[in-house]
Amino acid sequence: MANDSARIDKWLWAARIFKTRSIASDACKNGRVTINGVNVKPSHMIKEGETISVKKPPITYSFKVLKCIEQRVGAKLIPEIYENVTDAKQYELLEMSRISGFVNRARGTGRPTKKDRRSLDAFIEPAMFGFDDDFDDGSDEDY
Repeated sequence: MANDSARIDKWLWAARIFKTRSIASDACKNGRVTINGVNVKPSHMIKEGETISVKKPPITYSFKVLKCIEQRVGAKLIPEIYENVTDAKQYELLEMSRISGFVNRARGTGRPTKKDRRSLDAFIEPAMFGFDDDFDDGSDEDY
């Protein structure tokens, strides 16, 4: 195969932007991968010099293709494959989301971490509402 073009899903996987090719393919199908603002299919052929934008919430990464490859390479060779041209403002967004504290997880994506649970417990502290731990409602019935 000629080395001047490559399928975008294979390139995204080979350049270690996505962990598997199927994840890269799904990202293309779901409109998270664009070239010059245009959504591309997984089979789109890319050329050297093109700039690819990949949305990985909360930010959008941008990569300039230096070499078209379809075989996965070691992490040390990545600087030869693409140049990261992501805007500095995107990294500021990422840092702000890290600092913002409580992470809003999508429903069903797992249990809260120990840190999340402690912050929830602190938020729902009974003393905050003026209740005592041994609340007495005046009835003599034992439950």
